[in-house]
Amino acid sequence: MREHLRVAVVGTGGWGEQHARIFSRRSDTELVGIVGRDPSRTASRAATYASVPYTDLDEMLRDARPDLVTVCLPNEAHFEPTRHLLRAGVPLLVEKPLVFELDQADALLREAEDRGVFFAINFNHRYAEAVQRARQAIVDGVIGSPVFATWRFGGEANHGTSPHANLIETQCHGFDLLEHLVGPISAVSAHMTDMTYGDWSTVAIALDFESGAVGTMLGTYDSSYAFPDSQLIEVNGTTGRLAIHDTVSELSIQRVGDETASVWRAGYFNDEARDFHRTFDRHVDALLAAFRAGEAPPVPARAGRRALQLANAAIRSHATGRRVEVAA
Repeated sequence: MREHLRVAVVGTGGWGEQHARIFSRRSDTELVGIVGRDPSRTASRAATYASVPYTDLDEMLRDARPDLVTVCLPNEAHFEPTRHLLRAGVPLLVEKPLVFELDQADALLREAEDRGVFFAINFNHRYAEAVQRARQAIVDGVIGSPVFATWRFGGEANHGTSPHANLIETQCHGFDLLEHLVGPISAVSAHMTDMTYGDWSTVAIALDFESGAVGTMLGTYDSSYAFPDSQLIEVNGTTGRLAIHDTVSELSIQRVGDETASVWRAGYFNDEARDFHRTFDRHVDALLAAFRAGEAPPVPARAGRRALQLANAAIRSHATGRRVEVAA
């Protein structure tokens, strides 16, 4: 494998710029192309990051010869470009959500499996310092066995074509992270409201975990990211409790009966750990190490399929008014 991996980015949106930033500035990668739909926007983005603009995927693959392609397109436009790239046998890192339909997710996973293609998804919340410390504390038994867990996340609306945009494209992080911390979810019971603009903009979900723990999720597009604790994770165990505030801001751990808590916050010079976008840099570190070693991705695309499976179960629960079991 080349010392400098050749990477191309598909997408010129706001988060796509984070892809370009990372791969243009790493010492072990070269940003060899940026693909977009609008020629002037694509040319501007490529010029900013000293790369080459393309408006055609096949032309980019032929001319740029990337070792890895990342895909960061509008949420509802993931399927066709991703399938095209998988059929070309290109190793991929894609943004969440994987897709909006389970049959499309299954089709993509089959394409990757049939060709033995490296296929990763960017659930970057896993790489926040607070989350990594929390997961290690749970593994080490610091709070005992988890009994209940809570996820709350949301702010201003990100309107899309799906009435379940909030659930599928944003709360996929919640499904993934709760399973990352507490283990597989075995059943969901969902309530949703469309009282603001017609889509299911706020969802409340009760959860069962295979371990016997229970949980809740509240996901909303009817709030504001300016509010404190726009994102909050709480895991209560048999001997203690931990809470993560705003993903990168703070982790507190407290023992049962102890009125004092142990708190992590990024120190004065630790800008890297306090910056949400740097969670993606951390994921890329782990991803490239696995890619170079010929290993599976640290967060495989199948995790995106799993989040979509759980979202679909929540949609069925709300539609039927019943608890829905979910196979692991």
